[in-house]
Amino acid sequence: MATIGDFDPLNSTVPATKIELTVSFVVLYVQGIGTKEWREFGRTEVIDNTLNPDFVRKFVLDFFFEEKQNLRFDVYNVDTRSSNISKHDFLGQMFCTLGEIIGSTGSRLERTLSGIPGKKCGNIIFTAEELSNCRDIATMQLCANKLDKKDFFGKSDPFLVFYRSNEDGTFTICHKTEVIKNTLNPVWQPFTIPVRALCNGDYDRTVKVDVYDWDRNGSHDFIGEFTTSYREFSRGQSQFNVYEVKKEKRTGNTYSLQHLSMYPSNPSQPTSLHYMSPYQMNAYAMALKAVGEIIQDYDSDKMFPAYGFGAKLPPDGKISHVFPLNSNSENPNCVGIEGVLEAYFQSLRTVQLYGPTNFAPVINQVARCAEDVTDGSQYFVLLMITDGVISDMVQTKEAVVNAAALPMSIIIVGVGPAEFDAMEELDGDEVRVSSKGRIAERDIVQFVPFRDYIDRQGNQVLSMARLAKDVLAEIPEQLLGFMKTRDIEPQPALLFLI
Repeated sequence: MATIGDFDPLNSTVPATKIELTVSFVVLYVQGIGTKEWREFGRTEVIDNTLNPDFVRKFVLDFFFEEKQNLRFDVYNVDTRSSNISKHDFLGQMFCTLGEIIGSTGSRLERTLSGIPGKKCGNIIFTAEELSNCRDIATMQLCANKLDKKDFFGKSDPFLVFYRSNEDGTFTICHKTEVIKNTLNPVWQPFTIPVRALCNGDYDRTVKVDVYDWDRNGSHDFIGEFTTSYREFSRGQSQFNVYEVKKEKRTGNTYSLQHLSMYPSNPSQPTSLHYMSPYQMNAYAMALKAVGEIIQDYDSDKMFPAYGFGAKLPPDGKISHVFPLNSNSENPNCVGIEGVLEAYFQSLRTVQLYGPTNFAPVINQVARCAEDVTDGSQYFVLLMITDGVISDMVQTKEAVVNAAALPMSIIIVGVGPAEFDAMEELDGDEVRVSSKGRIAERDIVQFVPFRDYIDRQGNQVLSMARLAKDVLAEIPEQLLGFMKTRDIEPQPALLFLI
């Protein structure tokens, strides 16, 4: 939560308006502090044939605690295709401040519409929530099998409605799919949605999905629902993303996730964790430099193979989960940590960041190198920096268990605001990682979230020093542990950072 006076975006939504109309939309106006003039801020989408529209489009406002931010909401019935407000029927309006919405119980405010003398115009309901800093974008596609037949002369015309859960147990609509006509086995088109719109960056927050049979008169038939979370969705197309749709006590319909990919925002934008600022290093570069500059002193040739994971590569846009940052698959080595940083920044200009976040391919890539040198002459340290929640946990745990028998350690640094709880499972300080009944013979993973080490005064040097001290502390013990289990006597050793 932000302290008083911080500059915080809030998500102001209009979930329900009870008015007599058939085709409606809401217009938000904000009042200038100096001029007192009302300026149109935005409009919701138009919703057909309902007296209780639930709008998907949200208004994202910057909230200032110390200022009175006056808002006006006007409701209209659509008469023409014109964007001119005067061409539509005015149905009522409501005045309030942004602070009133935020300060209401559960940040939920219900008010009566007015503006038409002698007429009851209905009510309008607002909810507000502070937005997280999560900038991830999700692209997903769903399908269904054996839905209920709702139409007398046909099958069904199904569509999906996505809701994110609120702290008070209510749900806020965040997405609607298109309608697929006359089918019980629909496959919806892929759609893209900001992760913070779906769950406000909380990967474990409940996401509810309702399925309806579309009717022309707006009285859509409810087929069923299921609940999940973005963490579950992020597992991608698998047996974990098949859901049984329930309506009361009846079950039987199933939904499955056809496709899901997740990628961060454009690295050319300041909101991206990969943003290449001319004034300071981003979190990726800071973590790489902090760890690399210390550990490179123990590497004899200062040649470091560097890989990226989770991107579309030129020229055909093929998704790769392990690719050389220098674009040289024959020789991925970079000269020194500065060479790694240079390759990293160059790759941001040539690849399109894309998800999901798979760790296993990179771990297996390094493990293959370590398999060739088990005599104690070399020891490999894999540094992984990520801002996403791991998507292939089952495969990664298997890769870690296999790698524990090899001369290698893994350092994982999480950057950004994402929830990294799953990463703790890989850090076997208390419970050793296991897979398919096998337990890792050594603890080789150290995970830390970089945000825990950031200096509050903005001192990057101090932040990097704190990070390096903690993540490197276990490496000597892990190296010695491998050597002792193999009865390898001390000798001049080569340490490779990857």
